[in-house]
Amino acid sequence: MKRNTEKLFVILFVGTLFLFSSLFFLLPHQPFSELENRYLQRLPKLTLDNVLTSNFTEQAESYVTDHFPFRNIWLSVKSVGEQARLQQENNGIYKGQDEYLFEKFIQPDYERLQGYIEAVNLFAKNHPSMDMTLMLAPTSVGLYPERLPWLAPSYPQEKVNDFVGNHLAQRVTYLDGFDFLRPHASESIYYRTDHHWTTYGAYVAYVAYAEEKGWMPLSQHDFYIQQVSHTFLGSYHTRSQFHGLTPDTIDMYRPQKQAATEIFIADSNETLTTMYDESFLKKKDQYAYFLGGVHALMTLTTDLDVGQIEQDKLLIIKDSYAHNVIPFLTNHIPEIHVIDIRYYNGSIAEYMADNGLEDVLYIFNTATFVEEASLLKLNN
Repeated sequence: MKRNTEKLFVILFVGTLFLFSSLFFLLPHQPFSELENRYLQRLPKLTLDNVLTSNFTEQAESYVTDHFPFRNIWLSVKSVGEQARLQQENNGIYKGQDEYLFEKFIQPDYERLQGYIEAVNLFAKNHPSMDMTLMLAPTSVGLYPERLPWLAPSYPQEKVNDFVGNHLAQRVTYLDGFDFLRPHASESIYYRTDHHWTTYGAYVAYVAYAEEKGWMPLSQHDFYIQQVSHTFLGSYHTRSQFHGLTPDTIDMYRPQKQAATEIFIADSNETLTTMYDESFLKKKDQYAYFLGGVHALMTLTTDLDVGQIEQDKLLIIKDSYAHNVIPFLTNHIPEIHVIDIRYYNGSIAEYMADNGLEDVLYIFNTATFVEEASLLKLNN
């Protein structure tokens, strides 16, 4: 009887391995996960360099994990199990007070971070006539650490922002997000379920930049504020799969004196006539409503009256925190060039020279900046 049971277990075990191995090769592999709102690992290339650097094994492991059969179901089951055990953390996301979700933030590698800062400093040194500003915004866990679950570890992002400010070249103007966001901490400046700031948080950032430049920013009364979604469950919800949360709302600020803006997306060689893509409000990644999501390179051209123009051109080098800030800037600048350095591989210096760009604004959040090795491409 015992031997028969053992045989049955072996058969079931081997059969399960065979079944899931077969499904792994037979089922289609999707490039993008709607549930996790990210691109999945592509099939790694077997090259000598990849093998010697262990990149191949790491990418192969990620590929198998990302495309495991019925992955979405397993993620949901894991989340339900964690919540049943009253866990306040799942997949690096904490469930905090006031229905806020927070991403775990650990102490960064300061030596690596120093390298990214030096890349910004060198870029400024190589372009001494350029006006450069770095805006570094904390994520919600940086501004609201007191809302984390009890004893949840979190490294202070304020220390990171101070480190950046202390090591940034004097020729680069520094806008520390703690300085302009903290006075509004009691207001809705971050989504509860997503890693971005809200449109109001972006408005506060816009005001800070405008005042730094000596412009007169538009007041909130200069906009029609419209709620375009009340069903937004963002990236933190996607990763954690915590259930029973109240969705976020998304607002759009439309100027009372609105000028027409065209967006040229170099990636796809297409021109759009709006900064807002309503189709994304019916998808998982509703934040992509702003500018249609991530693009390596785009240009926004706005038909402004002469009296509205504060400067002719601006280059923005950014992560996705810039997406809902940029529409505010189009009220002052008729030509804005936007580079996402994570995906743009051309020479930024050549691009600036070709397009007569003399003003640069970096917009990053702290959690991205400390890991953004793409900044090393600035001086290529």
